[in-house]
Amino acid sequence: MPPHGTPVLRSAYQPLAYTVSTVDLDFSLDPQATLVTSRLQCVRNEDAPAGPIVLFGDALELVSLTIDGAAPAAGQVRETESGLEIDVSADEVMLEIVTRINPSANLTLSGLYQSRGGYYTQCEAEGFRRITYFPDRPDVMARFTVRLEADAATCPVLLSNGNLLETGELPGGRHFARWEDPFLKPSYLFALVAADLKALERRVDTMSGREVLLQVWVEARDLDRTGHAMDSLVHSMRWDEEVFGLELDLDRFMIVAVSDFNMGAMENKGLNIFNTKYVLANPETGTDLDFENVESVVAHEYFHNWTGNRVTCRDWFQLTLKEGLTVFRDQQFTADMLARASDSPAAAESARAVTRIANVRGLRSGQFPEDAGPMAHPIRPDSYQEINNFYTATVYQKGAEVIRMLLTLLGREGFRNGMDLYFSYHDGQAVTCDDFVGCMAEANGADLDQFMRWYSQAGTPHLKAEGVYDAASRSYTLTLSQHTPPTAGQPEKLPLHIPVAVGLIGPDGADLPLQLEGEVRPSDTTRVLNLKEASRSWCFTGIDAEPVPSILRGFSAPVILDITEDNARLAFRMAHDADPFNRWDASQRFMERVVLAMASDAAAGRPMEVPQAFGHAFRALLVSETLDPAFVAETLALPSETYLLERMQPADPAPLRAGLIHLTRELGQAMQADFLARYLDLEVEGDYRYHPLDAGKRALRNLCLRYLAAWGGPTAIDLAGKQFEHAGNMTERYGALVALVQSDASRRIDALAAFHERYKDDALVLDKWFQLQAGAWRWSDSAPASLDQVRGLMANPAFSLSNPNKVYSLLGTYFKANAAEFHRPDGAGYAFWAEQVVALDKSNPQVASRMARALEGWRKFTPEIQARIRLALEKVAAAQDLSPDVTEIIGKALA
Repeated sequence: MPPHGTPVLRSAYQPLAYTVSTVDLDFSLDPQATLVTSRLQCVRNEDAPAGPIVLFGDALELVSLTIDGAAPAAGQVRETESGLEIDVSADEVMLEIVTRINPSANLTLSGLYQSRGGYYTQCEAEGFRRITYFPDRPDVMARFTVRLEADAATCPVLLSNGNLLETGELPGGRHFARWEDPFLKPSYLFALVAADLKALERRVDTMSGREVLLQVWVEARDLDRTGHAMDSLVHSMRWDEEVFGLELDLDRFMIVAVSDFNMGAMENKGLNIFNTKYVLANPETGTDLDFENVESVVAHEYFHNWTGNRVTCRDWFQLTLKEGLTVFRDQQFTADMLARASDSPAAAESARAVTRIANVRGLRSGQFPEDAGPMAHPIRPDSYQEINNFYTATVYQKGAEVIRMLLTLLGREGFRNGMDLYFSYHDGQAVTCDDFVGCMAEANGADLDQFMRWYSQAGTPHLKAEGVYDAASRSYTLTLSQHTPPTAGQPEKLPLHIPVAVGLIGPDGADLPLQLEGEVRPSDTTRVLNLKEASRSWCFTGIDAEPVPSILRGFSAPVILDITEDNARLAFRMAHDADPFNRWDASQRFMERVVLAMASDAAAGRPMEVPQAFGHAFRALLVSETLDPAFVAETLALPSETYLLERMQPADPAPLRAGLIHLTRELGQAMQADFLARYLDLEVEGDYRYHPLDAGKRALRNLCLRYLAAWGGPTAIDLAGKQFEHAGNMTERYGALVALVQSDASRRIDALAAFHERYKDDALVLDKWFQLQAGAWRWSDSAPASLDQVRGLMANPAFSLSNPNKVYSLLGTYFKANAAEFHRPDGAGYAFWAEQVVALDKSNPQVASRMARALEGWRKFTPEIQARIRLALEKVAAAQDLSPDVTEIIGKALA
């Protein structure tokens, strides 16, 4: 076992000499002194070299250990930096290990910990070793039986994986429950919950006719906010049956919501533990986006039952095998759910496009910067120092894009055939990404060897597109070239297999049928061109006039498209591109061009102006009566500041913010009548319902309000104030609050106070309140500095550094989503960042490392900004007793 903090190499993988076939766990739960008795049937691994039994352990008190019922001989058990090694000669050995742990003192929220008086676990990636000594690697799969014992008054509910075997009362006011999981699983999928909870229950039949029990467990006060999570669970079950033929395999499936949780949710076999943020939603406390996120995350964790649980990862380098694939599945599910709820084929297409746009927004603002920074890594990395740092946008979001490309290349039937083969070969096994792609290749007779480079190369490829029209031959030649910039450890890149979906738009705005040179007749209006070389050309024939190319339709590959388009062409595609995604992308490209030009003018002290062509194109979309409101809302929303900073050379947040504020104000003022008309037309009558049509109207209505409030006219501010006061649901109330806060209106102060007073006892709603203020722009020099506000908010009784949600909403938003305020010229934002990272690292290294990553891309900024950031990075690096989590982030940033 390598020393703690030493890089782990994928090439060094070896199976352990002994694996575990069965695990019998007994928990006597106590806040300060929980006793854990584990009985492990250890079996010699015939596929591994001879060696000792290897057990990992962290922050454990070893009470006793026996080997086949006897005390170990002298020297038979050795302590290592990572745990224990035990010398044995038999092919099978029974170990009994008793450990003592302190759940109430476990602020890492990894392993067994307490939250609001209850007991919860989080074992992915290496949390199980904080509960008992165990070879907690994903390739060690065993059958678990669990007995839980706890105080019956404080913890009336005792849950674990699988099926409930027995319950009973014990002396001293205690009680017990025994659970058995009939399926092999790695220890990272183990879970227990002991708490005072209530359940929303529903019994449903699976596709084979089995009745199963579904439960959503929450604190009693939150029971009325669980209906949407339950509906989402049922929808997820039905979708997986219909689309992939996958059925729930247990007699019950449980979701538990907990307030203190490092991540969004965890797919423990049959007992999913969720952050309350992704379970609780009702119209009074949840926005449309909250409802959407609950549905998506519930689906994601449920889909893991097969893509992650039944077939799991051989090692943590293969993390994208389960996460990239399952993100892809939940994205497909969300698109299908929105499309099915639509009232026409056109609305369904728009709903799918809106889902795709949201996916790509996240990729561009989160994963592209990661690819361009010191933490750049392939979706299957070759090494890691701390595995918790590799739950990244690359592994998840880019990993999903790689799976999507397989769907594009193989088609829906071919992809389904590959999935079926994957499960038939590997059910109950821990496997690799090669196994998955190999099944896709075998099922379709496809050569995917070059495609595997997506798994091994880091960085975002640049795709250059150049077209030449020849009127004489009525042909259009499109040349595509690819280049991936060097990343740490990978200076040279090989060509990837990139599927490029292409369309050609005629002068009348209609798509042209596409006929490649050598083909007998034209076919579809969108073709997928497979670029495998550094550069290649395709010639389209039968083209009567010079077309406008529409490249990378549907965002068919996770690349940066480099194409020369003037303002007139971008406006043309905004108006006519038949591919909804590319129509949105044309709008974003035009906005990006306008904002970056304004930022350049602001930096040089020149006046900022909005190009007339952009204003006309923007207005045409705003007033369109044929486009779906949800699509228009996405298309007219500004690109994220994070993404724009990546496109700015060098990045300079202050003039970028000045450009964004100027553009928002100018659009609000110039089109106030149009924004007002749309706002009034989009009012949703009747009681709230979570439905794509209503949600789209509310989204565009709130966007109109934000542009109007940014302009700042008294009519606009009055409109926002009235919506805030009379809103019938959280989407409208919070939308009005956002409009007021993202403006120069003094009314925002009273609105924030009223919002706090109304929701001061609701932790999740207050997270929105913290987040909004941490991310607020300064619309005038007289407004208070965001850093002062953030420091003040940390003193609010509702804030706690020990609660990840509060840290993410306040500190995370300020560090990562308020660039102009965080990157203050005096460096105070960086000093505050260093202070908080070091403080967090003492209790929760996972959360601290996420905050530390806010400055990993510091080299993209101007030299003056870089100098100030370096001082802060060096200050953190010099701190005493830094965790491996933060050490790796800071070390790579400074390297």
